[in-house]
Amino acid sequence: MATRRNFSSNSSSSLAPWLGIATIIILLDQITKFTIGRLFTYGEQYTLTSFFNLVLAYNKGAAFSFLAGESGWQRYFFTALGIIAALFIVYLIKRHAGQRLFCWALALILGGAVGNVIDRLLYGHVIDFLDFHIRGWHFPAFNAADSAITIGAALFILDELRRVNK
Repeated sequence: MATRRNFSSNSSSSLAPWLGIATIIILLDQITKFTIGRLFTYGEQYTLTSFFNLVLAYNKGAAFSFLAGESGWQRYFFTALGIIAALFIVYLIKRHAGQRLFCWALALILGGAVGNVIDRLLYGHVIDFLDFHIRGWHFPAFNAADSAITIGAALFILDELRRVNK
């Protein structure tokens, strides 16, 4: 006699929407990087506004080019860190699948982390292309994956503030 499975909110099927969001972020990130990589040569920039350029830049380090000048070990370190973070995020999403804002935050961070890990594995560096500037000062160039990570972090903080206020 066949039995019917009852999936609770903590089942693996609850992962699907969140992994779908992460997958969309990864695809958006990789498509934009591929496009910029085909249209620009390294260092080339195109001015869109008085405060924003598109530029092809490579980052061998982490955020704000942290450790970019090292001998190459950082590629493997940040790749491993990204993979470990991605696995831990999937675990957290599975465990807390019913907490929508928390899982939105984690899905965005997951997509961004995996997008940058893909770059490190394929190219040995992360491709950046968004360049905001004001009065000669340029914010470090970044990409769609970095944007997703930043938005995810902001949502994570918002979720924590909401939880504390309850």
